Amino acid sequence: MQQFEWISQNEEETAHFAQELAQKLSSGDVLALEGDLGAGKTAFTKGLAKGLGVSRTVNSPTFTIIKEYVGRLPLYHMDVYRVSESEEDLGFDEYFDGEGVTVVEWAHLIKDQLPNEILTIYIYRLSDTSRRLVLEAKGERYVTLCKEII
Repeated sequence: MQQFEWISQNEEETAHFAQELAQKLSSGDVLALEGDLGAGKTAFTKGLAKGLGVSRTVNSPTFTIIKEYVGRLPLYHMDVYRVSESEEDLGFDEYFDGEGVTVVEWAHLIKDQLPNEILTIYIYRLSDTSRRLVLEAKGERYVTLCKEII
């Protein structure tokens, strides 16, 4: 596991960073997003979606758990905040092993169901507009990816 850091001065920079990352993503990539409410997880995902060529409006899937979008690659956007610690199989692995890119907000809540190789992005609020993004890469694919974009 390796960590990388990037500072964003505003939401537009965060979205641009996510767009650049999206250009390098492939089928089966899984990104976990962590951060307090309002840190910018959904804003990051919007930038990622734009970089994947998604034309639909992206918003938080809070009440539906998973939203799917069509782009260069399918985008599976999950918000597992309301998923309880349950032994029930919710089929997340079908998305993780699928043809698209999966983004999981509040991923720590389903950590036992996440793949071993994953890119976790922690978003920390520095001010009203600036954010610190800490990318934790587990797996050589994600380490290489981080080195390319940072």
